[in-house]
Order: sequence, then structure tokens, then C-alpha cells
Amino acid sequence: MLNILRNGTRSELPPLLIVHGLFGSARNWGAIAKRLSDSREVISVDMRNHGDSPWADSHGYDDLAADLAQVITSQNEPMDVLGHSMGGKAAMMLALTRPELVNRLLVADIAPVAYEHSQTHLIAAMRALDISALKTRADADAALSADVADPGVRAFLLQSLDLRADPPRWRLNLDVLEREMDRITGWPDDVQGSYDRPVLFLSGAKSDYVLPGHRPAIKALFPDAKFAKLPGAGHWLHAEAPRPFEASVRMWFD
Repeated sequence: MLNILRNGTRSELPPLLIVHGLFGSARNWGAIAKRLSDSREVISVDMRNHGDSPWADSHGYDDLAADLAQVITSQNEPMDVLGHSMGGKAAMMLALTRPELVNRLLVADIAPVAYEHSQTHLIAAMRALDISALKTRADADAALSADVADPGVRAFLLQSLDLRADPPRWRLNLDVLEREMDRITGWPDDVQGSYDRPVLFLSGAKSDYVLPGHRPAIKALFPDAKFAKLPGAGHWLHAEAPRPFEASVRMWFD
């Protein structure tokens, strides 16, 4: 069972399930989850091989969707689902394979297509750190800057570094994530069926993850898909434009 974080209490609105992206965790979404919980229960998960959830040898979207289905069925009612990037693909697969569990879906800055980029360079950078010699987060940031120039990306990755553990460790199964990278950046060729309920594909205006050329693939699986963009935001739209992102989430689900 995935590790979950809860905010808020049950209300007339269905619970909201938040699904993070690659190298993320439920804690990354803590501030947004807390604010959204003023009107409903919000459940954030650590995906397998991330955070405090169990590690596994496989990391395909059929696996991730099955994990999410287990979380929802344990709550005994369907949920609204918000997924970003890898989490958005997992949420899409959940909606396609277990549509009865998903009331309404918001997919943040990802499409049901295979991407050519890889994130293995970030795994190499994390592996290159001698974390046993690090004492503070500032030390880790300085050391990681040799391989990761973007301070925002460094800060994001370092949220998964546990310096209090003995010995210090990454809360990421780097071996499996590297081995399964093609499946993570890809999308299964044999996906069938469709999810006929409303889906919002919310993208960062400065991101190139959801392009006009992706719309036929999206519409084939999600015929009631809607599209919107957040001005000034890139792929990490929830971090770059948190308040507009939150407003969009409320408008869609509430």
C-alpha cells in the first residue's frame, strides 16, 4: 500500500487524490494540499519507489495505476484525481482501466504519448553525491550544483534526500527508476478504451510537454478533454504559479 498524507475531512465533495511526478513525493504538494483541504479531504500519495512508499522492481503505468486503484478502493468511494507529469500518466491509466474509481480528472502538463527526453542525467547526478560526507542541505546543494545548474531542480531533488537517516539515503529507488526510465517517459502502445468523463489538461504556457500535435492522441482516449494553459509557468506549473494553479484546480473540481 502506498504511503499517504491526509489533509482536511470528508465533506459533500468527493475526496481529492494528488499524484506527484518523477522524483517527487506527497510532501512536495503539502502546501497546495493543505489549502485545497478547506472544502474536502485531500489525499496525497508517495508513488512506489518514491518517498516512504514500498520499493518494487517494476515501474510501469499499469503498476502505478493499480497502486492508485488500491488507495481509492481502500477509501470506499470514488475520488477526483489530480496528477502531474508521471503522476498525470498514472492518473490517466487509472481512469482508462478503472473508470468507476475516478469522478473527474485533471492532468497537469503531460500527454498520453512517449517522450524522447530522459531524466537519467539527474539520477547520475544524485548517485555522484557522496551523501555520507554531507552534514547540511546547503552542503548537499553546493555539491549537487556541479552537475545540476538549475537551483530550482536541485531544491526539488534534495527534498528526497534524507540526511537524518543513518546512513543518509535518497528516498528514491534510483536503480529501478533508471532501469525503467523508458517506460516512465513512454506510454504503452496497447492502451485501449476511453474515459468519457470530463478531463482538464492544464499546461504551463512555457512548457512543451503538451503540444497541439498531441491532441488527437488525447481526444482518442479522453473524448471530453478540455485544455487550458497557465501564463508564465513551465512544466512545474504548480510550483512556478501555485496560486493560479490552485485557482484552476478549484474551478475544475469544485
